[in-house]
Amino acid sequence: MSVECAGLLRSAHGRRREKTDGLRFPLPRAVPGHLGSAGERAERAGLAAGLQKVPLRPPWAGYVHVHVKMDLVYGLVWLLTVVLEGISGQGVYAPPTVRIVHSGLACNIEEERYSERVYTIREGETLELTCLVTGHPRPQIRWTKTAGSASDRFQDSSVFNETLRITNIQRHQGGRYYCKAENGLGSPAIKSIRVDVYYLDDPVVTVHQSIGEAKEQFYYERTVFLRCVANSNPPVRYSWRRGQEVLLQGSDKGVEIYEPFFTQGETKILKLKNLRPQDYANYSCIASVRNVCNIPDKMVSFRLSNKTASPSIKLLVDDPIVVNPGEAITLVCVTTGGEPVPSLTWVRSFGTLPEKTVLTGGTLTIPAITSEDAGTYSCIANNNVGNPAKKSTNIIVRALKKGRFWITPDPYHKDDNIQIGREVKISCQVEAVPSEELTFSWFKNGRPLRSSERMVITQTDPDVSPGTTNLDIIDLKFTDFGTYTCVASLKGGGISDISIDVNISSSTVPPNLTVPQEKSPLVTREGDTIELQCQVTGKPKPIILWSRADKEVAMPDGSMQMESYDGTLRIVNVSREMSGMYRCQTSQYNGFNVKPREALVQLIVQYPPAVEPAFLEIRQGQDRSVTMSCRVLRAYPIRVLTYEWRLGNKLLRMGQFDSQEYTEYLVKSLSNENYGVYNCSIINEAGAGRCSFLVTGKAYAPEFYYDTYNPVWQNRHRVYSYSLQWTQMNPDAVDRIVAYRLGIRQAGQQRWWEQEIKINGNIQKGELITYNLTELIKPEAYEVRLTPLTKFGEGDSTIRVIKYSAPVNPHLREFHCGFEDGNICLFTQDDTDNFDWTKQSTATRNTKYTPNTGPNADRSGSKEGVLNVYLRLKGQTTIENPLWSSSGNKGQRWNEAHVNIYPITSFQLIFEGIRGPGIEGDIAIDDVSIAEGECAKQDLTTKNSVDGAVGILVHIWLFPVIVLISILSPRR
Repeated sequence: MSVECAGLLRSAHGRRREKTDGLRFPLPRAVPGHLGSAGERAERAGLAAGLQKVPLRPPWAGYVHVHVKMDLVYGLVWLLTVVLEGISGQGVYAPPTVRIVHSGLACNIEEERYSERVYTIREGETLELTCLVTGHPRPQIRWTKTAGSASDRFQDSSVFNETLRITNIQRHQGGRYYCKAENGLGSPAIKSIRVDVYYLDDPVVTVHQSIGEAKEQFYYERTVFLRCVANSNPPVRYSWRRGQEVLLQGSDKGVEIYEPFFTQGETKILKLKNLRPQDYANYSCIASVRNVCNIPDKMVSFRLSNKTASPSIKLLVDDPIVVNPGEAITLVCVTTGGEPVPSLTWVRSFGTLPEKTVLTGGTLTIPAITSEDAGTYSCIANNNVGNPAKKSTNIIVRALKKGRFWITPDPYHKDDNIQIGREVKISCQVEAVPSEELTFSWFKNGRPLRSSERMVITQTDPDVSPGTTNLDIIDLKFTDFGTYTCVASLKGGGISDISIDVNISSSTVPPNLTVPQEKSPLVTREGDTIELQCQVTGKPKPIILWSRADKEVAMPDGSMQMESYDGTLRIVNVSREMSGMYRCQTSQYNGFNVKPREALVQLIVQYPPAVEPAFLEIRQGQDRSVTMSCRVLRAYPIRVLTYEWRLGNKLLRMGQFDSQEYTEYLVKSLSNENYGVYNCSIINEAGAGRCSFLVTGKAYAPEFYYDTYNPVWQNRHRVYSYSLQWTQMNPDAVDRIVAYRLGIRQAGQQRWWEQEIKINGNIQKGELITYNLTELIKPEAYEVRLTPLTKFGEGDSTIRVIKYSAPVNPHLREFHCGFEDGNICLFTQDDTDNFDWTKQSTATRNTKYTPNTGPNADRSGSKEGVLNVYLRLKGQTTIENPLWSSSGNKGQRWNEAHVNIYPITSFQLIFEGIRGPGIEGDIAIDDVSIAEGECAKQDLTTKNSVDGAVGILVHIWLFPVIVLISILSPRR
């Protein structure tokens, strides 16, 4: 809501009275500093412009005084317009507008510079931004952020309320924040503000020598660099001190201060050329961001001496360290050099240190180590001199896992069967850490085997992965049948051996793979559990590998292959995406190393029809028709689909789909019996999909008008009233709204007070409806509920909270017009009158017109007659009785009157001057001001600004407007 103040000057066109005797208006002189009466046409040409408005923005809750001091000239009308911009009738729907306001916690706000607003805040403070929107319906608000760099951008972070609040803001949270408001009308409104987070980290000084020079100690005549670095925003400024002496470039021939070009101001280097005895001193680097955001300067010191040296360390452990699971391990790191004394830290090459790690100085202890704790551990020593020293060791945790075997019949003839007189190779494989400690032993029927001409044992096979041993049986004999055992162990001990048994006999045969006839295709329903089965024969039975045969997609567990030891693949919670062909095949593991056997299993997943809409609300008035349509999106099987339409439990229609993809149901004329929930079930073998339609005659909810603060005004001392405004959503969708049920209760109370508001005629889309709530107690808040009523019954309700707000309006308090400025405060003439006003001053007035009349000074004393005041409300075409009136000779002095007005909508104040029967008489206007508040009791008496005055007070609510009028009679 805004208040606009404008002046409109006109003669009494259409209101000339008989006592004017047909005389023309006189041309009186103008008074300095005032808005004078009509003069020559050339003098008034500048006032003939159209109406202009000065926007003023008070809240609806409050009071406004209009102070007007004026001389009266017979026969002139002056119009002061105060427009309260409300909206009535049609057209209240408006696209959104948005602006961003801040909480005031910022260090600095740079407003609209190159269309950008920058909000500066200190790291750790609370960021609070509020998005103020207008528009009707009430726009939805969303906050999003785009950071300054591509690596720091995020798309999924958003806030869906007016205020964005980030406590303890960090530097990475700086960037551009966008507020987006949309209500479906026009384009969304978007405003942004860039948030700049300021911080200053502690500076760090590092010391270096020239390349190629000694690194152990700093001798005389060496060049030394002291580098100072501090992370900050805004960019940091550095200064150096030696002891208490401030070092500047050029202040000491042995000192050079510069910034490396590539650092872009991030680093400041102090170069000591050819070290001298006086260079051994205490150096301080001061980092400063010039106290922005009250961030203090930070300082770091470094003592340079002839003992200053870079760090060196030693690890008192072996590399690598091989341990058994469960053991405790201790790593010891000690410094062997460095001045100042280096600090020691431990890091792990991949990931963080184990949580159970115990650190004591340079000693690291890991109790009860596991395989997950293995890796490279590094000790780092740093004293900011030269480069940090680093030593590492690798921890290996012994392990044996995953033992497997396979049988290769006669690898030279590629047989699939074991034959007497041919060769047989038995392979055994395990995973071992460390692999070099792995050893194998072979046994036949429990007795150790040694490599011989017919029994060839090899520990590794270059053709397969590491950790493999082979037993080649040359010229297989009947006596070679038996159980062969491969035993894997680690030399270090402490780990249980892995033993693998392989039986070679006349019954050892290669695998065969089949799918039972009834197991393919398999038909199941979505959500069930299903088992796919491949039968494997042979001895030994190998591991079966399952994969998708018809597409390159993952198996249900996410892998590309799943292992099964019994040939069965079990799938839980089957989905429609799992339909298709599955391949089962033999692996070489735990079986024969021959060409894989494979088979296919088809899985068919049935699922009930997917339909749309799942739910749809249809609002329609009585005696109108409504059509509901339920569409099939997908289903399996689709060949047999039936449908059923029901209203509640009542069957309306059923049938079978032919070639169409949807079914419809028509209600030709709605009545009370036709309202309710309609369900359309589309059915196949797997189940049913359901479309639901809620057919109702309920009116849509009203929408409270939020685009401006609604008017709050005072009726009595402890009582206020409230103008409730709303529009009706889709008023033509259902039967005519005949009334609204208004419920109101004091905030925090349980009981609702209700009454009906009758509505005559049809409500138009976008029509603003207003109802005044009275007898509200200050300063209590109230909850208001509004429910539309039709012949169907109650519609949807809307609830809002209304609050009393005290008058706060700095704009109105500041408005004052003395007519000294060139544009006379944007007052303009009334184009429909007979005469115009002119602006003049005592110094320029022409005394040949109406001499010896009017004041010879303005109200404050410097150089330079019936009056009616009318109140015209917005939309009012005629005005009858004046609000205030004064006539007659008032003397040569300024008079003032205070008038309170009671407008209930946008209004104008009209000041009408009626000319007398002679040429002597002036009306001059001076000092128009508008202020909040109502007339004080002492204002009921007459006030005189200079010599005495005649005043009147009229008290009005909503905006009590005090009109201060100075009336000066003609001087004869």
